Amino acid sequence: MDSGAPSTGQFAEYDFDPEKLRLRVRVTLAASRESVSPVVEQVMDAIRSVKCVDGKADAIELSLQEALANAVVHGAKEDPSKIVECLVACDDERGVLIIVRDPGTGFDPTAIPTCTLGESVFSDHGRGIFLINQLMDEVNFHRNGTEIHMLKR
Repeated sequence: MDSGAPSTGQFAEYDFDPEKLRLRVRVTLAASRESVSPVVEQVMDAIRSVKCVDGKADAIELSLQEALANAVVHGAKEDPSKIVECLVACDDERGVLIIVRDPGTGFDPTAIPTCTLGESVFSDHGRGIFLINQLMDEVNFHRNGTEIHMLKR
């Protein structure tokens, strides 16, 4: 895990002041399912250590797990030669911002069927983005869906 500072421009749209960040993490992982859990553990250890969003770690952890899994499986097609990137920032005023990027072609988040209606209720997949939206305070997709920004205040 690289705790070096990601570009401050990454966090500008959320008004994160680089001088006030209690945590800045940048992690890259090979696009394999096996690499997701260790990265989630490392990132969550860092988030918990700075106590930036006490009492909300479980929601952040599940959202991070889902976002990384989606990036590996759907974005990078589980090709371990491809890299998924995760950026994390935390400050006392804004909370935790997590950005996950994948090398895929992207997707239209509005085209995902609602998993609580119709035949989607019985599907064995397709709940990750729904869960992320329920657990995080703000969720936005950028770069044609190859980048998800998740904010927990």
